[in-house]
Amino acid sequence: MDVLKVEKINKTYENFKLSDVSFNLEKGYIMGFIGANGAGKTTTLKSILNMIHIESGAVDIFGKDIRKEEMKIKSDIGYMFGGVDFYPKKNVSTLTDVVKRFYSGWNNETYHKYMKRFKIDENKKICELSNGMKVKYNLTLALSHDAKLFIFDEPTSGLDPVARDNILEIFQELIEDGEKSILFSTHIISDLDKCADFITYINEGKIVASSEKDEFKNSYKIVKGSKKQLEELKNMLVSYKENSFGFTGLIKTNEIEPGLDVNISDANLEDIMVYYARKGELN
Repeated sequence: MDVLKVEKINKTYENFKLSDVSFNLEKGYIMGFIGANGAGKTTTLKSILNMIHIESGAVDIFGKDIRKEEMKIKSDIGYMFGGVDFYPKKNVSTLTDVVKRFYSGWNNETYHKYMKRFKIDENKKICELSNGMKVKYNLTLALSHDAKLFIFDEPTSGLDPVARDNILEIFQELIEDGEKSILFSTHIISDLDKCADFITYINEGKIVASSEKDEFKNSYKIVKGSKKQLEELKNMLVSYKENSFGFTGLIKTNEIEPGLDVNISDANLEDIMVYYARKGELN
């Protein structure tokens, strides 16, 4: 069952465009949303939540149109974009009292569980929290109202490795019952390897691929060969780097012809991102 269905959404700015962005997220899974800075990750996530008004396309969440039933749908979504920068002189507890009024499913027990887990002092003012603590507090708010879908924009950015590992562990705990789903953007590839079930990759406002993580990685290979071979293969490569020995490039697995006389190895997520970014530089 699809918890989230994004279908051909478009949004145009002066120097950027989301073009026919489409992907689905099933119930009970974690999807990593990746792409270089400026690729369209945040714009897409805000479009999904109707924080940005799209020009065409559709977003269905829990089988409902977000533009028609926004308030009802959002009561079952936990979302986070960056840290907390509002009401800087207010205590954490005061801000919590304001936020929880918006959610009929607010759960004080869950809230205090995560506050304790993240070691956040409710008596501190927002301005007294470190950037990392602001991220953790914002995440706590998103987790405390029994949501069924979580949408996070760079939730582990700026956190130390121990804190990041703790949050990824929480993500795994959230989906254990098979009833909750998570969509999160990140540029930290190791986070995806630890917890993502599916990968959706966006490049220059267009979805390159959206599939199960291992399937996504297996659909690309790294090839190395001579400069003469580069001339023969150039049109088949996503992009490439030349060196004194020849070249190293990224190729789609289904483009590899039988008997191709080059060195072929597995590509990881970082390889795929790097070479797609390089594609824009070469064009």
